[in-house]
Amino acid sequence: MSAKYGLVGYNSSRKHISISIPSSTEVMSPHIKSVEELRVLGINLSNLSAPTQFFICVAGVFLFYLVYGYLQELIFSVEGFRPFGWYLTLVQFGFYSMFGLVELQFTQDKRRRIPGKTYMMIAFLTVGTMGLSNTSLGYLNYPTQVIFKCCKLIPVMIGGVFIQGKRYNLTDVSAALCMSLGLIWFTLADSKVAPNFNVTGVMLISLALCADAVIGNVQEKAMKLHNGSNSEMVLYSYSIGFIYILGGLLCVGGLGPAVAFCSEHPVKTYGYAFFFSLTGYFGISFVLALIKLFGALVAVTVTTGRKAMTIVLSFMFFTKPFTFQ
Repeated sequence: MSAKYGLVGYNSSRKHISISIPSSTEVMSPHIKSVEELRVLGINLSNLSAPTQFFICVAGVFLFYLVYGYLQELIFSVEGFRPFGWYLTLVQFGFYSMFGLVELQFTQDKRRRIPGKTYMMIAFLTVGTMGLSNTSLGYLNYPTQVIFKCCKLIPVMIGGVFIQGKRYNLTDVSAALCMSLGLIWFTLADSKVAPNFNVTGVMLISLALCADAVIGNVQEKAMKLHNGSNSEMVLYSYSIGFIYILGGLLCVGGLGPAVAFCSEHPVKTYGYAFFFSLTGYFGISFVLALIKLFGALVAVTVTTGRKAMTIVLSFMFFTKPFTFQ
């Protein structure tokens, strides 16, 4: 196949594949107007400079995910709710699907661009990372969970190497190692002062990180290859994920008790979950924009900086033991 369509020659030891943007004289898919178009929550940011796009996305991530983190801990502070982390994820996926469907109605092109098989894989990984992350809060306190998620940069870098063939310099690797040392130090301190530090929680959040190692890179590759929109990505990946979780809860019998509990506390469960999902949807829209523009590694680095602020707010608003370490 000709190199102008994005495929370069093969050698005997390794395949090299690169994706190129067709020139104005080459034929593009008729439903893709421009590979440079970027919309976040229906707002076209394409005409802005790259630094401006970056800082707008960063501001959106910090603003909405700080509120998201507060609401997440607030929900799990409701007495008796901790065993229902997977049900919260189900409700969250349902809200995300509805929000994505509403946003998609305001776009001119409503056709799906990314293949269904890719969405099925992204949905499975999203269910893993969000479901296991929510469930881990039943065993870990919130700052410990956040610190573990800060280590997400490392698996994302590893996934970038194997999935997209990326290479990282010494500065990137050093930053990742420093983050790991901070994770170990904080976890050791938490194991001494917090009674709810639990090996099961550590295993759950570690599995969530494994899913994170793949999902960001798969999203980046799919969105750049097919020029998929943020609303399309959210709608299809989370609606398929909703079906996965619903089937799982029905199989293990976990749906009935969760519905019964939430029916007794509708405001503190469904009410909080609505605003929790709304801020999360706004936040993920900006994260997907960062992934599409600057790559998965930059997006994860930004969300890691946001998590540092979340930890500070968590200690300010929710009483927890705190040591110098």
